[in-house]
Amino acid sequence: MKTQRWQDWTNALLGVWLVIAPFSGVGPTDGVAAINSYLIGTAVALFAFAALATPQIWKEYTNVGLGLWLVFAPFILGFTGLVGPMLNQIVVGLVIGSIALGVTLMKTIPMEGHDHGHGHA
Repeated sequence: MKTQRWQDWTNALLGVWLVIAPFSGVGPTDGVAAINSYLIGTAVALFAFAALATPQIWKEYTNVGLGLWLVFAPFILGFTGLVGPMLNQIVVGLVIGSIALGVTLMKTIPMEGHDHGHGHA
């Protein structure tokens, strides 16, 4: 049976937030900061929804990487002068990455083909 974890729902909502954030007054709706928010938000949401459908550890690691990208993107893409988008992407990136990393560390995702330590020889 598949369990739907709050972590994936939270990351899905944060991904959606990133997509709508520029339209909610968090920076301009165009330019590199907005494009990064749209693209990475869409990717985060898609991987989170995919993890809800079929939990696999690589999907969590992908969101860890996307969270890290959000933290460093303002510096790499050069939009540190846009305080709203910069802070939004850094904070949301830290939350997304931390949540996904927490899932990987808890090892809550069943690994196919492993006995899960049930004492079988």
